[in-house]
Amino acid sequence: MATVELRFSALPEHVRTARLVAAAVARRAGVDEAVLDEVRLAVGEACTRAVGLHQSGGISAPVQVLLIEEEKQFSIEVGDEAPRSTPGDRASGAPGEEPDAETEEDEMGLAVISGLVDDVEVTAGEHGGQIRMTWPTTPPAAVLP
Repeated sequence: MATVELRFSALPEHVRTARLVAAAVARRAGVDEAVLDEVRLAVGEACTRAVGLHQSGGISAPVQVLLIEEEKQFSIEVGDEAPRSTPGDRASGAPGEEPDAETEEDEMGLAVISGLVDDVEVTAGEHGGQIRMTWPTTPPAAVLP
């Protein structure tokens, strides 16, 4: 299992770099060429979400991206250190209260990612959150002598 770790300051201008690195590593890992645009878009959305959470929370820690190549799959984990309750939890608001714009934007970002990636796992808690996205890979073709 090979892993590439990328950490970047929570600034929007670094999201593009994360997208490019993710696409390059995904291609090398054997992710189908037709899916690479979805990989780029999903990583961009996840990183933009993490940057926004860090900026709105005044968190100076970097955003972490892990690119994990396994035997038959490729995973990308985007982690943030923004403390919060689990996605969709409305415990912070009173019953019947409208969600704030930040919550709606966060849920919209998760919906976009879920639409792009079949295998998505979202975790969140008091120490931050993580989005894990997984794609199948195809083994490289054997080279014949």
